[in-house]
Amino acid sequence: MASSCVELLVLTLLLAPVLLLLLRLLGARIRARQASAARHVVVVVLGDVGRSPRMQYHALSLAKSGFSVTLLGFCHSKPRDELLQSDRIQIVELTELQSLGAGPRVLQYGVKVVFQAVYLLWKLMCTDPAAYIFLQNPPGLPAIAVCWFVGCLCRSKLVIDWHNYGYSIMGLVHGPQHPIVLLAEWYERFFGRLSHLNLCVTDAMREDLAENWRVRAVTLYDKPASFFKETPVDLQHKLFMKLGHMYPPFRSCQEPSDGTTERSAFTERDSRSGAVTHLHGRPALLVSSTSWTEDEDFSILLCALEKFEQLALSGDSLPSLVCVITGKGPLKEHYSHLISQKHFRHVQVCTPWLEAEDYPLLLGSADLGVCLHMSSSGLDLPMKVVDMFGCCLPVCAVNFKCLHELVRHGENGLVFKDAEELAVQLQMLFSNFPDPAGKLNEFRKNLRESEQLRWDESWQCTVLPLVTTK
Repeated sequence: MASSCVELLVLTLLLAPVLLLLLRLLGARIRARQASAARHVVVVVLGDVGRSPRMQYHALSLAKSGFSVTLLGFCHSKPRDELLQSDRIQIVELTELQSLGAGPRVLQYGVKVVFQAVYLLWKLMCTDPAAYIFLQNPPGLPAIAVCWFVGCLCRSKLVIDWHNYGYSIMGLVHGPQHPIVLLAEWYERFFGRLSHLNLCVTDAMREDLAENWRVRAVTLYDKPASFFKETPVDLQHKLFMKLGHMYPPFRSCQEPSDGTTERSAFTERDSRSGAVTHLHGRPALLVSSTSWTEDEDFSILLCALEKFEQLALSGDSLPSLVCVITGKGPLKEHYSHLISQKHFRHVQVCTPWLEAEDYPLLLGSADLGVCLHMSSSGLDLPMKVVDMFGCCLPVCAVNFKCLHELVRHGENGLVFKDAEELAVQLQMLFSNFPDPAGKLNEFRKNLRESEQLRWDESWQCTVLPLVTTK
């Protein structure tokens, strides 16, 4: 018995350093994992990453601030190259459940929600622990509850970026009193209160969240990224020539007679000197962006273009107009068919889907932007206008409750309520185009002089202190 005790004591003394070493290694591993988690952020978009610029900007800003970022979302369209090339950002593609195509609509929606909840939970649990989970809302069903649950398990703080209210968007389709909409509103209100930090896009939304939802949020206005800026005329020409290979409105109607000039519908380049200039008598370039859904009433713009065509035919001093409408969505083919039946003579309509890097160049080359965004809640702002202003592009925007936080009527653009009012504005802005003393140039001058804050500066002042405070 005594010998056994001695042997056990000797064995313990021999193993003690090994056990101590293992404990120290395990402790170091835990501390390293905690330190790694402290510098890791998960960004969740239950939508197309390529069409979620604000969440792309969050990921890039976090990466520039020293965080490693895992970005989860659908990859239907290409994100910005800067995002793809960053060694601090990993994109994890989510799979979207396609429509079942059978059974009641409520059942289809329920199956989709359950699938997304289980699938997102699995993907998040397979991701390294993070200090924060940034979530775009909407869509928040079922993502808010799933991200909150994972945060509880992994000690991650949930940050909700409120772009709008998901239930208000659903209400456009089903009606505000539909049981699904009422359930979605309850869900959004209940789980929205469980977040640790909240960001929102307008002061009006911040006040509504505080008064009606008991959610304290910080306003982070959408700001243009640094690549949204006026496009130099030589890059304009390069873009127009590129687009001209695919879209006739960008092609020149006349070939140059001397053979030494390269010409688009808007610009020409002397092949000997390389100098690029705008064509005399060129068309005006109008740009609008839409998701081709019912919440953005494209028919307003189409009706206004018809009235513009009538005014141009009547001999008014109006230029030809090229209207470029970017985006893709379920109603695009429907409206493209309507456009083709109009047989315009002074208006050409083009509906391209642009590469991410070409979109800022187009905005920086345009003469006027038109925004058709109609807010379902009246509390969000159209990011497309933010991008246009970054390019010093004046805007005509359909009016709603808090648009004044972005568009100042008569200063950096105009607001309208219907097609009649938009048609009058187009007539006024394009009369005697291009007029250096006209309203368009006045608005552009005001935008140049406004010294707009850019996304990186705004994010560092507003968000960075929130995620670096111990």
